[in-house]
Amino acid sequence: MPRFDHVVVLMFENRSFDNLFGYLYEPGEVPAFEGLQGRAVSNPVPRELVRGGPPTIPVHPARNMDTPDPDPGEEYPHINTQLFGTVLPPGNRAVPVDRMEAPFNAPPDPTSRPTMDGFVRDYASAFEVELGRPPTYEEMAQIMAVYARDQIPVLATLAREFACFDHWFCEVPSQTFANRSFFHAASSSGFVNNAPYGSFSLLNDAETIFERLERKGLSWRVYFDPEQILPVTALLHARRLAPYFATRFSTLPEFYEAARSGDLPAYSFLEPNLLHPHTDMHPPGAARLRRDLHLPPPRSMAGGERLLAQVYEAIRTSSSAAGSNAANTLLVVTFDEHGGIHDHVPPPPAPPPGDVDRHQEGFAFDRSGVRIPTVVVSGWVSPRTVVTGEFRSTSVIATLRGRWDLGPPLTNRDAVAPGLSGVLDRATPRPASEWPRVPAPREGLLDRAVEALDRPLSRIEKDLVGEALALEARSEARAPDVDVEALDRRAALGHLRRIQGKMFPRLAAAPAD
Repeated sequence: MPRFDHVVVLMFENRSFDNLFGYLYEPGEVPAFEGLQGRAVSNPVPRELVRGGPPTIPVHPARNMDTPDPDPGEEYPHINTQLFGTVLPPGNRAVPVDRMEAPFNAPPDPTSRPTMDGFVRDYASAFEVELGRPPTYEEMAQIMAVYARDQIPVLATLAREFACFDHWFCEVPSQTFANRSFFHAASSSGFVNNAPYGSFSLLNDAETIFERLERKGLSWRVYFDPEQILPVTALLHARRLAPYFATRFSTLPEFYEAARSGDLPAYSFLEPNLLHPHTDMHPPGAARLRRDLHLPPPRSMAGGERLLAQVYEAIRTSSSAAGSNAANTLLVVTFDEHGGIHDHVPPPPAPPPGDVDRHQEGFAFDRSGVRIPTVVVSGWVSPRTVVTGEFRSTSVIATLRGRWDLGPPLTNRDAVAPGLSGVLDRATPRPASEWPRVPAPREGLLDRAVEALDRPLSRIEKDLVGEALALEARSEARAPDVDVEALDRRAALGHLRRIQGKMFPRLAAAPAD
């Protein structure tokens, strides 16, 4: 018998496995775990920045909840430097990513195994671009920081009380949009970077697993934080999902109500807020402007912990006898990509999707992205389960295809991805009354005060607004006429609300909480 009838995925932003789970278990606490305890892991300091100090930076405990700040580089050229330690051509060092040249820091031998020793080098370069000066040793060291369990108690508790995957890789060695596209389409239509604006909303035509569910007559829904105004998933797959904008996109308050009443769809995908107030766990952005204006960093880790606790508790306490409930719902908590933060496990090769001939910046899509934290919550999972086999983000596609017979693989990538059913291996399910309770951390007055400031936009916020404006312009048969780089938060929100009213009128009318 199937051990789940409903799948819920909550996807956060830009954290590596080492960064959040490196200290999850002590040596010998579980039979196997590819963490950091008991391992001597470090990265070298670039020669020009040693300055008589230590030549390496080891992994070490994070000192605060806003690490690393500024935000690391996460585009394809940055990831090449992080994985291989290469800066090719040498002129790519300490320049904005849009000025980097081919081969975009990729190693000369495309079959090279990642050395995982370029994270400090790349962070130093990105830091200099962002703040206009080289970093100190302490500032460089942020990229090697690791959170302790008591700093992220909700995520750490679920990882230890259910199943944690220590070899789960994102699909693309690059940033948000490509990896989120792969998550539901096993392809990004040949794009690796978020830029240029409109690449995804206008040109990404890869078939999605949502359409397979629709054709099978199965319910699905994307839920997102109403303060984000527009769902990212809709923008990334607009060419495929536009017919469902009015019916399949809802807000997180509607998710909580569906969980309470036992009305969850077969598949639910949950988006945190990528805008302010951040609940996505993304590292702080817009560092130079924030420092110039003396603004504190966003508290996105705390907001993410609150969101995770609320989602988990909604599922744990759901008890509908005839609909969705804790016993028949599978919760997957994951991240889109590592966001430039250190991890020590080399990503494996991967088959190219095989669906398009486009290869942005020459990437052949023949290797995986970096390891990311992923947790599966289910009554069919025993506490302290560590899944050591190789999994990947398209494992969710494989799981949905297998559970509901949704047809052949979307691409060559999800064809090799293992499904999750085998992880649910208890003989009898653990009742929800025995699941741990994780009360949501309270939102302090400082949290809301910080997020209420009219701060500059981060890179991911600009990318989201840029995609939305490109889609609006295309729908009106005109060229985009807004300079996204010049927008502040107030103006950006105004544009997003206007677009929401045009393309998502039901969402525009929905209550905010």
